[in-house]
Amino acid sequence: MTHSDAAASRSHRILLLACGALAREILDLKEANGWEHMDLTCLPATLHLHPEKIPDAVQEAVAMHRDVYQEIFVVYADCGTGGILQRCCENLGVKMLAGPHCYSFFEGNDRFAQIAETEFTTFYLTDFLVRQFNAFVWKPMGLDEHPELISVYFGNYEKLVYQAQTNDQVLTENARAYADKLGLIFERRFTGYGDLEHSLRDL
Repeated sequence: MTHSDAAASRSHRILLLACGALAREILDLKEANGWEHMDLTCLPATLHLHPEKIPDAVQEAVAMHRDVYQEIFVVYADCGTGGILQRCCENLGVKMLAGPHCYSFFEGNDRFAQIAETEFTTFYLTDFLVRQFNAFVWKPMGLDEHPELISVYFGNYEKLVYQAQTNDQVLTENARAYADKLGLIFERRFTGYGDLEHSLRDL
């Protein structure tokens, strides 16, 4: 196959440009549904700690890949960018995942909008965040060195909701332990993949 033939073949594929925090879920969905026409490339999950950097990172990645793919779908919600990422995607002519953040689209954006007003004292974890609790919650907040700050950061929270994408007993027990560690009531809510699966299926 010549270089031009390879490029023509790949041009009919869809690139999923995703947050690294969603890599496992997307790969599971691709395998379960046989979505072989989709390729996945991920930006570092640590960008969630610096949401102001997400739009530029997405723009650079789209520019790098757009000549090869017929379609690029940005698998980020707003993710704390204050609408900037959406405007960036519109300017680039690419679509993105709907919703304010992953807690919303895993729950289902419509349902999350209904319950948000009654859960404003709720702290959410997903499968990824349970696995990476120390790296993305405990250490960035400085709680590893100053656990006395728990009451400062979480004093206004009442409940920890673990939005489970999978039925994993170990993750559930870890999430329960983290709720106890933070002094919060624990609730496990099986969401599956929510609107993430629906959005990818529409592609």
